[in-house]
Amino acid sequence: MKFGTKTIHAGIEPDPTTGAVMTPIYQTSTYAQEAPGKHKGYEYARTQNPTRNVLQQNLAALEEGNYGICFSSGLAAMDTILKMLEPGDEIISANDLYGGSYRLMARVYQKFGIKSHYVDMNRPEDILAKVNDKTRLFWVETPTNPMLNIIDISQVCALAKERGILTCVDNTFASPFLQAPLTMGADLVLHSATKYLGGHSDAVHGAVVVRDEKLAEQLYFLQNAAGAVPGPQDCFLILRGIKTLHLRMERACQNAAAIAAFLQEHPKIAKVHYPGLPSHPGHELAKTQMRYFGAMLSFELVEDSYDAAEKVLRNTQLFTLAESLGGVESLIGHPASMTHASIPREERLKVGLTDSLIRLSVGIEDVEDLIEDLDAALA
Repeated sequence: MKFGTKTIHAGIEPDPTTGAVMTPIYQTSTYAQEAPGKHKGYEYARTQNPTRNVLQQNLAALEEGNYGICFSSGLAAMDTILKMLEPGDEIISANDLYGGSYRLMARVYQKFGIKSHYVDMNRPEDILAKVNDKTRLFWVETPTNPMLNIIDISQVCALAKERGILTCVDNTFASPFLQAPLTMGADLVLHSATKYLGGHSDAVHGAVVVRDEKLAEQLYFLQNAAGAVPGPQDCFLILRGIKTLHLRMERACQNAAAIAAFLQEHPKIAKVHYPGLPSHPGHELAKTQMRYFGAMLSFELVEDSYDAAEKVLRNTQLFTLAESLGGVESLIGHPASMTHASIPREERLKVGLTDSLIRLSVGIEDVEDLIEDLDAALA
């Protein structure tokens, strides 16, 4: 079954009770039992929900996995993965990652004795320099947020497997339409389903997909024990969004490529970060592990200051100044003061996240209008 067909059909059957073609929203907190412990597979909605189960099956198929586990947000999904670790364990993470992921590792789990190291994952020697007998997890983002670096998934996973270390790939920026990390050796794939999977900026949701049964059992246990589960309405919205994922991504990627080419030639732009540009250092690698180059990009202004960035941010009409990404609408943001504000400035600057860096989530509008909007704001 090809990807577009999976978005519509994988794990989805007409409702057995009514024949409803669209998966119903099972808005219930509990289920009637015939006798104590004798039920129809559902006891309590934190543990199981039919709407959530269908979504979990669909996500597993899209990511070429066997088990999907859904959560109330992407960070709740990440939190559950980190709960599999024990005090004294260590994580090696990409040094360019979402600010919320950094905050969870550095400010929440570090005080519980779980230490994280942040390295350039394109340099195997930097990874291996931090590996020791306490290393339990490699944490990968690719493309990275917000510098759009491309990390070699197969290479990192091979390093991990040789040493019995788990690898999790945050696939939020790419979506399962653009890359399938489990097929490249990853053990876990994480999504903020709020983003491209939902696609309409109307639900907050997270998911993890795995192939290994024992890993799945641990995650299902923690899903139920900690209870950070999504409601059935949000599961329904993500299921609905997924049905057009491939169509939305194709259009958004086309738009992003055109905008990146425009910005690269603009006199007020110092640098454009987009893996679809031949000048991008990860361009050739991206061609091997991604279907298209994505709809996220960032750029730096010639005048490298917060004030210069703010002038651009305040003057777009179609690009909405807002957190998040992956919706049908185009968004513009300032990572240093928004999504990555929790990362100390000196750490941000080490990876090139300057005060003038602006991040775009390119939507599916007519690209001519989007370019005109950016051109006017830059003027």
